[in-house]
Order: sequence, then structure tokens, then C-alpha cells
Amino acid sequence: MIISIASGKGGTGKTLVATSLALSLKDTHNVQLLDCDVEEPNDHIFMKPDITRSEAVSIPVPKIDEKKCTHCGKCAKVCAYNAIAVLKEYVLTFPELCHGCGACSYLCPEKAISEVPHEIGVIETGQANGITFGHGKLSIGQAMAPPVIRKVKGLIDKDNLVIIDSSPGTSCPVVEAIKGTDFCLLVTEPTPFGLNDLMLAVETVRQLGIPCGIVLNRAGIGDDKTEEYCRKENIPILLTIPLDTKIASFYSRGVPLVEGMPEYKKNFVELFEKIGEIVNERSTHHQR
Repeated sequence: MIISIASGKGGTGKTLVATSLALSLKDTHNVQLLDCDVEEPNDHIFMKPDITRSEAVSIPVPKIDEKKCTHCGKCAKVCAYNAIAVLKEYVLTFPELCHGCGACSYLCPEKAISEVPHEIGVIETGQANGITFGHGKLSIGQAMAPPVIRKVKGLIDKDNLVIIDSSPGTSCPVVEAIKGTDFCLLVTEPTPFGLNDLMLAVETVRQLGIPCGIVLNRAGIGDDKTEEYCRKENIPILLTIPLDTKIASFYSRGVPLVEGMPEYKKNFVELFEKIGEIVNERSTHHQR
């Protein structure tokens, strides 16, 4: 099973849930934790993995052969991301804008464009307390997170229980991280901002056809409108975590919740069991 964890709003506790779920299940399952928040990965702060392998991530970007180029401008016209500008005497390329689609080199009538690798990040893998760990790091100044996320997801071993921690929001990096997963766990907080972004996240996972459930974190700080929304939309609240200064204290010191407060382990085991029931029920329904 592949479980993705998303949030909509940042700072709701995705990392807390991802690491706690992984640690709670490691004794009964082969767990693989993949941090796909490549712009700001932080699962490693809590998991403290022994990194044993590192691999650069590159995308192909255009290189212009000025001797062949006639400055016809077709490459610039076909580029949807403005990564090429054709001037009277020069062709300028902007690797930071390039998505590596290859359209410019494919459609160049003079075959004046070749592709060269442009490094945009790195993936690292290792072991963390009996858990197979992997994460990606987008290089500073780069804007193309999805290729790094795809590389991290390339580590997925379907024989394992895979937990994917995604970035906040509902943009391309989140979609790249959660698509193709069996279940999306949405972590939110009962505040107006939390609810607003939760609604956007729910719409995103529904468009992708992924079943979802809610972890309500910091319960008690806001109102009951989030719970009302979940009831109205028939979205199950699978786990409620109260506002607790002890949790915040452990979190601030890089201590996973289930290590600092072991009594929560059974809650995350039950959370996983509920997810399994939903996934199995949905699979049975589709087979009918």
C-alpha cells in the first residue's frame, strides 16, 4: 500500500504524522518513508537516517549550435515556459525555466539543438531505525521540483508499506507526490486558514481519484467548522490530535511524537487499520 500525506496549508503537522505513522508500523511492516517535500525536506530531522547513497538529479536542457542555427525562432515559439529567446544574432537559453520536454530539439528544422544535462537536485537514501528512508533536495535557485519528486518516487518498492510526505499546498509538486497513491491522508487544523486550504486539497485528491481521510491536528484551537465540512462532504476524520504543549516541546527538539509520547503509537496503528479498511472497501466496490 502507498499512503501519501498532504495538507493544503503549511505547518499543520504533516511531518509529525508521517514520521509517527512510519515508526508505529515498523515492527509489523516493511516500511519505506519517502520525503517528497524536496524544497524543504525535514523528515530526516526526526528520523536521523544513516544515508548510504546519494544521486544527482538532472533534466535535459537545450544547447544551441550557432553554426547551424538560422534564428528562425521555432524553438522559442514551441517553448511553453519561455526557456529560449531568439534574438537577431544570438539565442539565449534559460535552464532554470526549462522543463526538459525536448520539444525544441525535436522540432528544430536545422537540428541545431542538442540536449545536455542540467543538475537540479539530489536524492539520498539510507536506513532509519529499521525503516527504509529516502528524500530529495532541490538545489538552491532551482524551480523545478517535480523531476526531483519523480526520482524520489522511483525508489518505491511496492512490496513495502510506502509512506510519502508531500509539500504543502495544491500545486504541481503536491500533485506529483500524491498521484498514483492508494490513499491520501490530509492533515489539517481547525482554523479558517486550515479549512480553506483543506477544501482545496480535497478537491485536488478528488480530481486525481484518490480516496482521502483527515487527521485533525491541534484540536481545540479553533472552531467546529472543519468538522462540519467533513460531515457535509462525507470525509472521515480518522485521527484527532489535541493541542498539547508536550507535543510541541518534543517536536521542537526533533523527537518524534510516538517516541516522546509512546501512548500515541496505538492511535497511529488504529489510523493505519482504518485506512486499510477504506482502501479494501473501495477496491472491492470497483471489482463488482
